[in-house]
Amino acid sequence: MASKGTTQVTGKAIWMDGALVPWDDAQVHVLTHTLHYGLGVFEGIRCYRTADGRSAVFRLGEHVRRLFESAHINLMAIPFTPQQIEAAILETLRANGMAEGYIRPLAYIGHGAMGLNPGDNPIRVAIATWPWGKYLGDEGMELGIRAKVSSFSRHHVNAKMTKGKTCGDYVNSILAKREALLDGYDEAILLDTQGLVSEASGENIFVVRGGEIRTPPLPTVLDGITRGAIVTLARDKGIAVAESPIARDELYIADEVFMTGTAAEVTPVREIDRRQIGEGRRGPITKALQAAFFDVVAGKDRKHEGWLTYL
Repeated sequence: MASKGTTQVTGKAIWMDGALVPWDDAQVHVLTHTLHYGLGVFEGIRCYRTADGRSAVFRLGEHVRRLFESAHINLMAIPFTPQQIEAAILETLRANGMAEGYIRPLAYIGHGAMGLNPGDNPIRVAIATWPWGKYLGDEGMELGIRAKVSSFSRHHVNAKMTKGKTCGDYVNSILAKREALLDGYDEAILLDTQGLVSEASGENIFVVRGGEIRTPPLPTVLDGITRGAIVTLARDKGIAVAESPIARDELYIADEVFMTGTAAEVTPVREIDRRQIGEGRRGPITKALQAAFFDVVAGKDRKHEGWLTYL
């Protein structure tokens, strides 16, 4: 059985460089440049079954735009248009017969030249889909998870550009996540190099205190697409949201803490570093925002129906 934050994946077909291929035939050369040096970019996207029985991808355009922005940051020219990638994502979902699930587009540098300069190696693109439930567990969505502040710092903005979802960057997240799991926690929270709260291993962080929400500012964190949606939904409800620096000890005295991400969706945190957060369970603002988010992805919120792309 897979542990929290992992899932065993399988399917019928994967889209590779313009065509669907059988799942087990979707292979790459052992000298694929990205495999050795980590320079590739990816996205995590979800497709949901809506209340009327249809299926819809959440914020497809925004995710594909960020994929291309990540590639541009890393001097990678994806040999397809954003419109072609959007269409390929929908095609791959249909080919796998998926009413809902997770979508992973990946742009990577193929084999050819070796060494730090990839030269004229081709930029290749793959899209896979698979079923994926609650990333941090069904119980965690209701009762909250336990997190620890990691001994690893988040990437500094001048050591590695932080606005792209770059494959190699996630070694940092893997180390932090594994440390947390080995220490008996569900997730890791990373500080930046100044000691301020940055992100979790794969999620953005929100703190609630006195009925107001705070989250670390964008210059230091990935511009999470679920993060942006939650900021909008909170303001729709008249809840103040500020993007401002957060000190580690402010986590401990928060009324509520929650994390957001494509995989994690909206997950409450009940304990950090053995300190109970608030009442030690999902708080009312987190619960309200969870409900608002799941109304959107179920197609029940007409105001934000533009966030959905139906199959």
